[in-house]
Amino acid sequence: MCEMKVENQNVKKYNAIIWDLDGTLLDTLEDLRDAVNYALRAQGFPERTLEEIRCFVGNGVRKLMERAVPDGENNPKFQETFDIFKKYYDGHNMVKTKPYDGMMDCLKYFHHNGVPMAIVTNKIQSAAEMLRENVFEGLIPLAVGDGVVPTRKPDPQGVHYAMEHLGLNDEKYNVVYIGDSEVDAATAENAGLDCLLCLWGFRSQEELADKPHVAFVNEPAEIMDYIEV
Repeated sequence: MCEMKVENQNVKKYNAIIWDLDGTLLDTLEDLRDAVNYALRAQGFPERTLEEIRCFVGNGVRKLMERAVPDGENNPKFQETFDIFKKYYDGHNMVKTKPYDGMMDCLKYFHHNGVPMAIVTNKIQSAAEMLRENVFEGLIPLAVGDGVVPTRKPDPQGVHYAMEHLGLNDEKYNVVYIGDSEVDAATAENAGLDCLLCLWGFRSQEELADKPHVAFVNEPAEIMDYIEV
């Protein structure tokens, strides 16, 4: 449970959080795999394994499909396949998707204690907003997905948009970005924020070891060591 935090006097404290979504707040991998394979099957293409999908995610769903479809965008059926994926995923993005163990307790704790929070993700905005509304019980007021600003992570525009709309540019807020990938580490760096990298998501510690970050966290409760309430 989040309330059982361990005091650590040697870490920098933050009082606002920008979250990544896939691989950080939510385990979305199986629904993404199923949607990718639905589209691939429809076109007679070979299906992809869960581990392949894990490696493909992080740069938005178009890049996911570029990596999943044989020959990517050069395939004459790419756009049709991508459209099939998007339509299927819009209707099936909450079948197996769920918050990681302990995450809802942490979000409730932060919300109860007035910690401002937002989501910035490369997921298509319609899916990001649907998940925000239906999974997080009003705990996170804003999701900034693909389509809200002109660029995707690791460009910092989405983070800057979220901070502006939540008033987090005020000097009283010390904001941290929390994610699970090299894209998230680069996003935080580009936005001028510190980054916590979680190890329950889509990348291993070995894959992230040389990426800019303040610390690794092994479970959601450990985030409490870094947030001041």
